[in-house]
Amino acid sequence: MTVSAVSAARPASRRRAAVPPTVVLSFAVVAVVLSWALLPGLFTGQDPTAGVPADKFLPPGAGHWFGTDHLGRDLFSRVVHGTATSVGSALIAVGIGVVVGGVIGLVAGFAGGWTDSALARLVDVLLAIPQFLLAVIVVSALGFQTVNAAVATGVSAVAVFARVMRSEVIKTRRAVFVEAAYLQGGSRWHILLRHVLPNASRSVLTLAVLQFGLSILVIAGLAFLGYGDPPPASDWGLLISVGKDYPLAPWLVYAPALVTIATVLSVNRISRWLRKTN
Repeated sequence: MTVSAVSAARPASRRRAAVPPTVVLSFAVVAVVLSWALLPGLFTGQDPTAGVPADKFLPPGAGHWFGTDHLGRDLFSRVVHGTATSVGSALIAVGIGVVVGGVIGLVAGFAGGWTDSALARLVDVLLAIPQFLLAVIVVSALGFQTVNAAVATGVSAVAVFARVMRSEVIKTRRAVFVEAAYLQGGSRWHILLRHVLPNASRSVLTLAVLQFGLSILVIAGLAFLGYGDPPPASDWGLLISVGKDYPLAPWLVYAPALVTIATVLSVNRISRWLRKTN
């Protein structure tokens, strides 16, 4: 290869390796949200449940970045402190979907035969039910709490993870290196844990990032409908639900809604970037 060709190839490789600015911005947004969830006291010193009646319905300003609500409570403080519940419940939902759905898909794809057929039919039944409707059914059976909403959201995501894992396991099981492992005398458990699972889980991890954003939306929707923790909790969906009753103070809806939208869009952008890099 000539010197000119090498110099021409280097910028192209650097462009491919560079992280797009939108992805960097998305990581920054997610980092801020996670910081709110882990260390809310670093970002606001106000009590999210204590209000000052004289400060009711103050618009956003220097003293109150997101304004105040009908009880004079600082909305920024409530959004920050509500992040732990919103993000934590979404992580619980994704964890349930990854573990339960991943195990179902792994067993179905690797075992094959009647086991695959039975589990595949179960997944088809779950996929036939809209995720949000299934989440409402589950949380209605468990009780109206944010933790139960997280469990319900995770149950509704099991079928998606199971189908993706199953397809990846079937594709990996037919790979040449898996056949070579069989010929070398490897046991089924060794091949499953050493070769099939690590290679099949890549797409599942990318899906988990995408499902994290979707879980935030579903849990916020359940809280908006009253299936989460009651007031004075400050879940993002509950803040939007309470704020809609005061149309003359639109910031009560705009602030938590914009935070929710920015978080979900950032997570989705990161998921798309991870899918392309894989």
